[in-house]
Amino acid sequence: MQDSTIAGAIASSTLSTLFALALLASGQNSTITGTLTGQIVMEGFLHMRLPQWFIRLATRLFALLPVMIVAVLFGHQEKTLDQLLVYSQVFLSIALPFSIFPLIYLTSKKSLMGEFTNAKWNTILGYIVSIILTILNVKLLFDIF
Repeated sequence: MQDSTIAGAIASSTLSTLFALALLASGQNSTITGTLTGQIVMEGFLHMRLPQWFIRLATRLFALLPVMIVAVLFGHQEKTLDQLLVYSQVFLSIALPFSIFPLIYLTSKKSLMGEFTNAKWNTILGYIVSIILTILNVKLLFDIF
């Protein structure tokens, strides 16, 4: 589809395909990360042992189910789907600090990490980058709403 009103002269089916592939790769990365995280939590903290195929299947189905429901309900409304895609990314950017700050904190504790503790400069740099990202994400919220 070539619609010069959307992206000017660069709109093309090639760019649409590349964007779709990048979005698919990003989604797969998130799903794999979620699957591994769920496996570690279930086995390490909850001491639940389930077959790997079952964990992967359940996690991916759980991740796909909301998307499939939304696609069926709003599939004929392209503008609504576009807005939902943007809002999902905004939500992910808002959720990011809730994982970054504890991660930096916990990986900088010698009692938890032992010899693998973050160096002081790494911890400081991590906090600086995280604070900047959080400020930018809050600004994004105000710009969108």
